[in-house]
Amino acid sequence: MHSRRLFLKNSALAMIGIGSAPAWLGRALYAADAPSNRKKVLVALFQRGAVDGLNMVVPFGEKRYYEIRPNIAIPAPGSRPVGDCAIDLDGFFGLHPALAPLKPIYDSGKLAIVDAAGSPDPTRSHFDAQDYMESGTPGRKATLDGWLNRALLPEIGKKSPLRAVSLGPSLARTVRGANDALAISNLADFQIKDVNSSTTFENMYAGTVDHVLHGTARETFDAVRIVQEVERTDYTPANGAKYPAGRFGQSMQQIARLIKGNVGLEVAFADMGGWDTHVNEVGAKPTVGPLANLLGEFGQSLAAFYQDLGDRMADVTVVTMSEFGRTAKENGARGTDHGHANAMFVLGGDIRGGKVHGVWPGLGVDQLYEGRDLNVTTDFRDVLAELTVKHMGNQQVASVFPGYTTPKFRGLVG
Repeated sequence: MHSRRLFLKNSALAMIGIGSAPAWLGRALYAADAPSNRKKVLVALFQRGAVDGLNMVVPFGEKRYYEIRPNIAIPAPGSRPVGDCAIDLDGFFGLHPALAPLKPIYDSGKLAIVDAAGSPDPTRSHFDAQDYMESGTPGRKATLDGWLNRALLPEIGKKSPLRAVSLGPSLARTVRGANDALAISNLADFQIKDVNSSTTFENMYAGTVDHVLHGTARETFDAVRIVQEVERTDYTPANGAKYPAGRFGQSMQQIARLIKGNVGLEVAFADMGGWDTHVNEVGAKPTVGPLANLLGEFGQSLAAFYQDLGDRMADVTVVTMSEFGRTAKENGARGTDHGHANAMFVLGGDIRGGKVHGVWPGLGVDQLYEGRDLNVTTDFRDVLAELTVKHMGNQQVASVFPGYTTPKFRGLVG
């Protein structure tokens, strides 16, 4: 029944397209709810392609970093004009200059960084590593659902068809599972194509004797109503926030709209690709090149989201991840290859930030994983489990992360 339900829900989403909103969409179910409907929200973001964590969070205090990256290392703070060198965080680590919009959040104590984090599985396959991280079960290919779906608590009271949303054309691996979830590419396009027959179409499903089909169709139509009510409301990002024009920035803005629309959202997922920087990762200076461009959009999007939500961030936590890191040493094409450990960002109202968490393993030859990569000293499930327990309130770690019953919390959540 579960597999049929997923098929039906995905089939129902195929009805969604571009068009003007039909009259029956005027009734909102959740968007006008009182502030008491506010829930804790966990937003998971994936940097697909394996971001270079060593150039994103720069270990400028480690001399060997510059020895093994003579052409692509990010200059230490103060060694170049501001904007052309790392931004000092704690005297050892620094942010890539393209991530300057995140520094005020770090300074305010609401952005934490977990360095040398990642999966214990040794695979260097993008597909397998992403699958393991989204399922929350590294090394196990048989897991059918995702950790973010399992992190949801049983629903109490009024049911929202928008409690789990992935931004994109298809339902992300991490939000698939027993709890209902929807894929939304764009709020403006989330509506019924045939506006002339929309009422008849809804009535047809309402009258079906198949209770599974009837329930799935009802939830889908309810979701359309809610999203259209949110979309019809003029929206200007608050507090002067400006989202970048790219897909990722627009995804973050749409998540913000759903949160502020009080639609019952509890978990959201978005991703950003392009991080597989094998060639010409860094240009003539650190602010030039593919990595700088990607980090610029990434940092601006996160900062705009934080600024836009304002005091609503008290209920929201954002966590970023990537399938693995990149080689400690640069390759012969001014790039980096598939590695092991990486860095994760966690920001939100209940986060103990202003600190780089985790244990730094070092970049010495005898300290590197397989002699080539930054070693993992924090299992990514430690980070996600702490957010699941302390932010979402789900104490069932063994159910959310099967086979991982004793995670080591890093003190990220206050």
